[in-house]
Amino acid sequence: MKLIFDLKFRNIEYRLGFNNVNRELLEGTVMDYTKIYEKLIRDEGGKIVMLVLDGVGGIVDETEHGTELQAANTPNLDKLAADSSCGLLEIVGPGITPGSGPGHLSIFGYDPLNYDVGRGVLSALGVNFDLKRGDVPARVNFATVDKDGVITDRRAGRIDDETNHRVSKKIRDNVKLDYDVEMFFETEKEHRALFVLRGENLSGDIEDTDPQMAGHKPNKVTPRSKKAEHTAKIVQDFIDQVADILSDEEKANMILMRGFDYYEPFPTMYDRYKLRAVCIAEYPMYRGVSKLLGMKLLPQPEIIADRFKVLEDVYGDEYDYYFIHVKKTDSYGEDGNFKSKKEIIEEIDKHIPRVLALNPDVFIVTGDHSTPAVMKSHSWHPVPMLLHSKYAIKDDATEFHELACSRGILGTRPGPHLIGLALAHAGRMDKFGA
Repeated sequence: MKLIFDLKFRNIEYRLGFNNVNRELLEGTVMDYTKIYEKLIRDEGGKIVMLVLDGVGGIVDETEHGTELQAANTPNLDKLAADSSCGLLEIVGPGITPGSGPGHLSIFGYDPLNYDVGRGVLSALGVNFDLKRGDVPARVNFATVDKDGVITDRRAGRIDDETNHRVSKKIRDNVKLDYDVEMFFETEKEHRALFVLRGENLSGDIEDTDPQMAGHKPNKVTPRSKKAEHTAKIVQDFIDQVADILSDEEKANMILMRGFDYYEPFPTMYDRYKLRAVCIAEYPMYRGVSKLLGMKLLPQPEIIADRFKVLEDVYGDEYDYYFIHVKKTDSYGEDGNFKSKKEIIEEIDKHIPRVLALNPDVFIVTGDHSTPAVMKSHSWHPVPMLLHSKYAIKDDATEFHELACSRGILGTRPGPHLIGLALAHAGRMDKFGA
């Protein structure tokens, strides 16, 4: 008996046909396959290594030779692509530009339309802040504003960590909130910091104050619901005081806040996929999303080569899933620095043989979103990916870049499908049905 379900999401109707599929498996605009993966999962299987080059995707810069990946000299990635299954990932959906949080949740197998988390939660967990259920965290950017309060630099010139520590302490020592709440303000890295409110009857349903571009004044704190009005008032008071406290600073003379959220724990990767997972990442935000999903946080060396040494040291029977993160591909993309983004890709290419020497059952290389240097921002463009396994079907892709991967056998597919492909190729899922 063929069942036809009408699925509605944001006023869009889809008609999808399935044979004897439980209605509970249907969520959002398409079938949430991750619910099926959970039902088919095995407790044992092969090892998975996933190398995430943050923001690696690009578009053609007419002043250069193609995209950053096309211009880079990557003999090891190209050889690997020729011996793998390749494709493109649409991280959230067509035309939707992902933030780094939703981007990583997607490729870890958490549909970001169903598992929504604010950047503040990830920042808090990333700096090992002891977040409690009901806390309201937010991500902070130190920024530079002119005498009229107009933003001239959203990142305050990427101030160094020492300056960050100094101005963060200045805020902690001088802000006085006349409310029945606790306020925490912690250094993250460079121009980034963490704000947390703790107390009763708080809400994270607040709009960002960061307009995401220079040439504008910071947005006023705006509640999205009546329940959030009290919290918004506290946050606005905090920002007003900080503006006065930092007014004598040359660069970090203002803060921008985004990613407000009300903290609720997530199911872990072990809960869902029986994966004992580890994270090798430098930046706190990515360590935060990993901690949220129950990954063990390993040392966080700044030098890229040292991250592969951490992988080599820890690789063994204790873990099943190894997440390695590289941030600078994204940072240089946001800075519009095509040359440096290309050079980082070339540096990473030199370490690919080190991963292959470990002989993982599955080796994936991809990104969490695209950050074309020509755009100086995240974008909605699909992200290239390759999946290497002895069970992978080799396709016509003989290089690792956007155009070559578009011809791969995996096609263009939603980001959360990646975890299913990884689990299957690692022999970690049973057959579906009789």
